[in-house]
Amino acid sequence: PAARADGAAYVIYTSGSTGRPKGVQVSHGNVTNFLFAMRSLLGFGANDSMYAVTTLSFDIAVLELYLPLICGGTVIVADAATAADGQALRADLSRCQPTWMQATPASWQLLLAAGWTGSAQMSILCGGEALPSTLAAQMLPCCRALWNVYGPTETTVWSLAHQVGPQDVGEQSVVPIGRPIANTPLLVLDRHRQLVPDGTPGELYIGGLGVSQGYRGRADLTAERFVHLPEFAIAGAFYRTGDLVRWRRDGVMEFL
Repeated sequence: PAARADGAAYVIYTSGSTGRPKGVQVSHGNVTNFLFAMRSLLGFGANDSMYAVTTLSFDIAVLELYLPLICGGTVIVADAATAADGQALRADLSRCQPTWMQATPASWQLLLAAGWTGSAQMSILCGGEALPSTLAAQMLPCCRALWNVYGPTETTVWSLAHQVGPQDVGEQSVVPIGRPIANTPLLVLDRHRQLVPDGTPGELYIGGLGVSQGYRGRADLTAERFVHLPEFAIAGAFYRTGDLVRWRRDGVMEFL
């Protein structure tokens, strides 16, 4: 059957803080907005190749598998044994020479510990965990571009992105999570759901076309975490991330 924008593309389970799995229902429209937003932001094209290391049980695999395909690019799929072995991963990257790779900070640390010195033609996406500034400093000389990306499963893979520069990697620096991708309004609110001033910590609420259809069979939890905020005159539900963030004066967001 033909896919509809509001039809479920996939259900992926996340344990969150409770340990009880919650099935997040993500629509074709959610995924389409994400992929086209990332294509525009990153400039990914038909001549690019993505080295895919992520298991299908982690939603960031959506970018690795589908972004190259909608651009006419190439997906290079690593097997599980290679992806978990720093030396094997280093050797395969040398052989394949991809132009993009996405992984968690733990995977990048694995590669660096194996003696990987990088590639001047490869751009890097780093997400899934907080990116320490010390690791970012090690990675910057190893690539053409380094992006720090952030987003919960409930808002479709990544919702914010920041191209890391030398100014972000000092000893006292916090690597920002950046600015929202296309069609992704953000609110930083206090416990009374009032906007907080720039520089003040608050909870991040994410709205827009990436907000998923909630938790499968968990109407109570969906109502608790996917909220409507008509006072801000923005249509649709916002996802309450539970994460503390703050806006910098230059319009870039920091994760606290």
